[in-house]
Amino acid sequence: MTRPRSGDKRNAILAAATGIIAEQGLSAPTAKIARAAGVADGSLFTYFPDKDDLLNQLYLELKADMRKGMTSSSTRARSLKQRARQVWNGYIHWGVSFPAKRRAMAQLTVSDRVTEKTRLAGTEGFDDTTSVMQQIAARGGLRDRPPAFTSSIMVSLAETTMDFISRYPKEAGRYRDAGFEAFWNAAAKK
Repeated sequence: MTRPRSGDKRNAILAAATGIIAEQGLSAPTAKIARAAGVADGSLFTYFPDKDDLLNQLYLELKADMRKGMTSSSTRARSLKQRARQVWNGYIHWGVSFPAKRRAMAQLTVSDRVTEKTRLAGTEGFDDTTSVMQQIAARGGLRDRPPAFTSSIMVSLAETTMDFISRYPKEAGRYRDAGFEAFWNAAAKK
């Protein structure tokens, strides 16, 4: 008879995978992830049939966590620029607050081990963010490009901004604002 699964163990495995992948990359052995989670090597496969499943589930967990951070603002902005700034600030705050999650997410985002089905599922719940990017793309100098291009530019500038905030935390507000203005001017200005 198989033992019942524990949500706590599953979460411990995902947390350990985040840290190990952030430090060592996607090639890190599952045995090391299991040890860091405090579970037996074989127990990991009770929760995730194989490493690819673990990586895909981790991608979804990190996307959900990121979405929560990006959409937690309690006020509803009126202008497109204010809405874009809320998205920007939420993403920056998430990335700076959780650097291991950010590094793991960056690796998962470019991995061919994350399936298209998983990537599509990871977009769920980002409707407001997607709408903001579509509106920015439609109005600015990038209007002839897909909204995903606008989003990619935002992510690239946000990553640079987060790197500078990490190095110079006393100037976090200055870099956050400068990064947003660079994004807004590149994407939304006509």
